[in-house]
Amino acid sequence: MSSRVLVTAALTYANGSPHIGHLLEAIQTDVYVRARKLAGEDVVFMWAADTHGTPIQLKARDLGIAPEELIKQIHADHLEVYRGFDLGFDIYHTTHSDETKFHAEQVFRAIEQAGGVETREVQQLYCPHDQMFLPDRFVKGTCPKCHSPDQYGDNCEKCGATYDPTDMKEPACSLCGTKPVLKGSEHLVVPLGKHETFLRSWLAKEGSTQLQESVRNYVMTWVDGGLRDWDISRDEPYFGFEIPGHPGKYFYVWFDAPVGYIGATQKWCNDNNKNVDDYWRSTPADTEIVHVIGKDIVYFHCLFWPAMLNAAGYTVPSRVQVHGWLTINGEKMSKSRGIFISGRAYLEHLPPAYLRYYLAAKLGSGQDDLDFNFEDFVNRVNADLVKKAANLASRCIKFIGGRLGGTLGEPADDAAQLLATAATRVQEAKDLYAAFESGRALRKAMEIAEDFNLYLTNAAPWKLTKSDPERARAICSAGVMASKLIAAILKPVLPRWAEQLETMLGLPAPLTFANAAEPLPAGLELGKYTALAEPIDIKKLEAIMEASVPKPPPEPEPERSFDYEVEPLAAETSIDNFVPIDLRVGLVTACDKVKKSKKLLQLTVDLGPLGTRNIFSGISQSYAPEELVGKKVVVYANLKPRKMRFGLSEGMVLAAGADDTAITVLELHDRARPGDRIT
Repeated sequence: MSSRVLVTAALTYANGSPHIGHLLEAIQTDVYVRARKLAGEDVVFMWAADTHGTPIQLKARDLGIAPEELIKQIHADHLEVYRGFDLGFDIYHTTHSDETKFHAEQVFRAIEQAGGVETREVQQLYCPHDQMFLPDRFVKGTCPKCHSPDQYGDNCEKCGATYDPTDMKEPACSLCGTKPVLKGSEHLVVPLGKHETFLRSWLAKEGSTQLQESVRNYVMTWVDGGLRDWDISRDEPYFGFEIPGHPGKYFYVWFDAPVGYIGATQKWCNDNNKNVDDYWRSTPADTEIVHVIGKDIVYFHCLFWPAMLNAAGYTVPSRVQVHGWLTINGEKMSKSRGIFISGRAYLEHLPPAYLRYYLAAKLGSGQDDLDFNFEDFVNRVNADLVKKAANLASRCIKFIGGRLGGTLGEPADDAAQLLATAATRVQEAKDLYAAFESGRALRKAMEIAEDFNLYLTNAAPWKLTKSDPERARAICSAGVMASKLIAAILKPVLPRWAEQLETMLGLPAPLTFANAAEPLPAGLELGKYTALAEPIDIKKLEAIMEASVPKPPPEPEPERSFDYEVEPLAAETSIDNFVPIDLRVGLVTACDKVKKSKKLLQLTVDLGPLGTRNIFSGISQSYAPEELVGKKVVVYANLKPRKMRFGLSEGMVLAAGADDTAITVLELHDRARPGDRIT
């Protein structure tokens, strides 16, 4: 085991607010870090916003502000959202920093001095109007693969293909629309093939690097197929760091972005009187570096990055943990199609604990894709957190507080084996968390909750309050102890839950994996129970997704003037109020006036296989009975029958009009069949 552990999540790009895809990785990283800290290890979580590159340049230009101002605003938003989800990072820095710049230059100079940088002329698209080489995102055109128009110069949003801007069909400068020309420019290139011996050793199964087998095999196909040269420079204008000794050339964002891990560490070390070399100029035996990433950036983290670090004398990663994609209700996330959840919108509707639990419960050490299914989310939160874990703590703490004076006793003897098994599960969960198996670790907590809820039900302490109160106290004291063990397992995922239970139990020290099984003293006075989880409804998630996708501003209505007034609209309702209405085709087979009524007609309406209905309708001042017989009308068929003094009305015939003498019944064409649903 290394004496120090440094963990990172992939840097969030600073061109928008974090969404649920970012949170999947951030929560996985945070749970891993918290668990290893609870195990007593020296672990730090170094993180930053990725702030360089053309997309940020373009967005800042569109907003009419400097890139520096844009990334400052975005960084503040990232911090607020990530803190809202209880992420315990030690620092959330920015790659646009003096610290990152210093280390990026150090890495480059070391590689250059060792002869690992070559200069080559590269053919690029050049805009004669703006007199500049066009970075990938400054070019728009037709995808060379699927032929979709209006795509960026590096990848197609329609088919997902990646390509070189020079391969595009009908390219145009995205700034002015001018057709670019090919022009040569001198670029700096790192021949990655020179690092093949090191990379093969670093990637080897018998090496010290921990990679998922599928990831290792995937990366080795690139190595075996021949490592390509890496262009690390971009021409000005480019928002980033200028390359030392090469005026007008800037580091490609993927060169300096991962150096942001080191820059963040440097900043944290400066602020906390630590030495950055203990982390980044160390050995894997002394410092374990763990990267948590998505499978879209494996190439950079498993080839370029370790090669750069090794060549410059920095500590290479010990583990690269790769997770899969996240879908929503089985569909790929898409803001344009409304399938999107922003972190900020989520926080406005639900506690962060529920998302943390749901994602951690579904995550494992593999890179399988995950689906954020609304129904599954609600069922899992309500079943696991509310009905199992919170229910156990509530039953026991409330019972002791309300009926047994609020003090604990010794746990019941017949619960001893259950408690021993629960303590073992805590240690098993600790090891599972360290292996990125958070889903299996959380299952251990739910097994304890299931065992003790069943134990409580069978022991029935509520029946013993008067006849044997000490037995009742012992039963519930065992349940309280079990709740403590559950909280220890949940703590990496639900830190607030653990803190609440620590307060209710008056623990002298915060829960850890080491002290979780320490017995609670008899006579301990419990604090008042506070709710650990509340049931949720699927409508909350639907509201979150709706709030996550900004609606376009409504078209302004032309001004109109009226010489009369109308009654104001009734209070707004949602579409849910209308969905249950079942409209059917009805054939009027008989119709009569209702005696002693000025408005009502009594209709016999045939709904085909659904039978006939007796319906009273206030339309007699607009229709004679014979005018309606034989007509096909629209019937509100599932309207609750209403008892009137003239008889039972079993539905409603839809009609509209300005007043009682000008009503029109909605009629249907001859092909409509009685009983057919109208949509």
